[in-house]
Amino acid sequence: MTDNWNTDTGEAVYRSRDAIKNLRIKVRIERVTSTTALSQHLQQQVLSQQDRGAIELETLPSQGHRDDNEEELLVGWQEKFFSQYEMELFQNEAACQTPLDRQYHTEVKALNRTKGRKNNRIFTYTDHDRYTNCLSLHQLQSTDLLATTKASPTFLAQRMASVRHRRQDRRTMDCGLPKSKIINWEPTEEFVKSSHVVNNAMQTMHIMGDLGLTGRLGLKENECLLVTIKTDGNGTVILKPDFNKDKDPYRIVTEGEKKEVWRLTVENVSTVMKPEDKEREQNMYKDLYVRHKEYLNSLVGQDFEMPPGGILRFLMNGEIVSAKGFEYDNLYIHFFMELPNNWSSLPSQSLSGVTQTCRTKTLGKENVAFFSYPFTFETFYMSDKESDESVPQWPVLYFKVLSLDSWQRYRTEGYGYLIFPASPGKYEITCHTWRPLQTGTVSALRRFFIGGSPELEDNSYVRIPGTFKGERLSRLGFHTESTGSVTFNLHCIQQAKAFVAASMLKKRRQKVFDHLGGFSQQGAVCTILEAFQRARTKMQEARESLPRDLINPTSLSPFESSA
Repeated sequence: MTDNWNTDTGEAVYRSRDAIKNLRIKVRIERVTSTTALSQHLQQQVLSQQDRGAIELETLPSQGHRDDNEEELLVGWQEKFFSQYEMELFQNEAACQTPLDRQYHTEVKALNRTKGRKNNRIFTYTDHDRYTNCLSLHQLQSTDLLATTKASPTFLAQRMASVRHRRQDRRTMDCGLPKSKIINWEPTEEFVKSSHVVNNAMQTMHIMGDLGLTGRLGLKENECLLVTIKTDGNGTVILKPDFNKDKDPYRIVTEGEKKEVWRLTVENVSTVMKPEDKEREQNMYKDLYVRHKEYLNSLVGQDFEMPPGGILRFLMNGEIVSAKGFEYDNLYIHFFMELPNNWSSLPSQSLSGVTQTCRTKTLGKENVAFFSYPFTFETFYMSDKESDESVPQWPVLYFKVLSLDSWQRYRTEGYGYLIFPASPGKYEITCHTWRPLQTGTVSALRRFFIGGSPELEDNSYVRIPGTFKGERLSRLGFHTESTGSVTFNLHCIQQAKAFVAASMLKKRRQKVFDHLGGFSQQGAVCTILEAFQRARTKMQEARESLPRDLINPTSLSPFESSA
């Protein structure tokens, strides 16, 4: 007589939109004894011979032994069933230390008074119980649920078994400096192995079984973990082991001298939603989504947010991608934006920023620092009717690359600038940099040993600054050195009303007409064609008057062509 057992005791993950409080699980345990095994074997033989007119036999065990050898219990989510040990413990009010213990004391007294206890061997530990987080690793590894398929626990499982639940382990933390480093730049294998612990906030429930001998219930060493249920509150339910469904029962072997064998069956008996209720729920979700969409549309609006008349709105979402080719490591970039005349920004708009410090990585023959630092600039251009400018001066982004090592040595690595693109779209721009250079050995030694290097008093002097009013900016005697480059990703958007763009085009066209002699707009096209024809005629006459040897350079002698 051999039994078939379900050997798949791993976790099963379910996802459900229904509330976890509607979960109902039926757990059944049955002791496998010689009497029960013989009874089941005879019943199978009788059932196979019923077609031949055989007489069905009665079950051999008495009803009293049958009730003690098997138990079936319907368990809901976080439903508390007391064990014999807890019934004896919480009867004594002096043993109650927490409000939950005192609540259990009241419930136990009510059960003893009404004699309404439904369970005998099967009980539960809810998420709030003190025993939920005190179960030993050996017990959590299925205390010999299917002892034939035992596996040694991994290092991560051992670490996770010692992690306290977040809800029950609320310790006050000091607001001062951390006692350990937040970032470990050079982690070792031991550090990675010891720090790889996942501590997700999940609610847990254990369904336990008291598999002791008859008359000896209530001993902690006889408690066995049957089923573990976890949920994260987002519709994910983890069950270990899985529901039996149409498979064979699980096998539990107790510890001790007798090594008793029990059968475990887990079934999902949650109430199935009726078709009309399911349809009503789907309609409710659809109505909720439609209302949420209407609410978002009411916040956003149906039309684009247009700037006032005569104003151009310029929005740039940028990213400082990387920097390469610089001399030292641990780079960071300080940048700011300069607005020309007739440009403005919102008071809340920050016009400057600093990236994080980034360590370089060797790619090929160059050291590259990947920042991936995003930034956003939103500016407005107000066209001046009195100005004759057809195209506005665009804002400029100035930046400075610096390095700061572990000895707090500060060095300037390079200066650069970026002019905002005049057309909307996506751009990838690489800007080359330079830094001021002071001749002499003392400056080089200072830069190497203690840091520090010549700097610009005004970063806008990388190019001709907007505040300069002279005709020509002289840099005579100013020494520089080319350093590295910085790469930007830009996404530019321009927004303006139609008459603003039309006014800019009108200014350009009027400027062309003024150069042609101030003719009226009606004869502008004819004037342009006539001027083009006259220029073409003069070009042909000049070409005919030139010598042949100048027109055909291939006619030169070899000696003259090589010279």
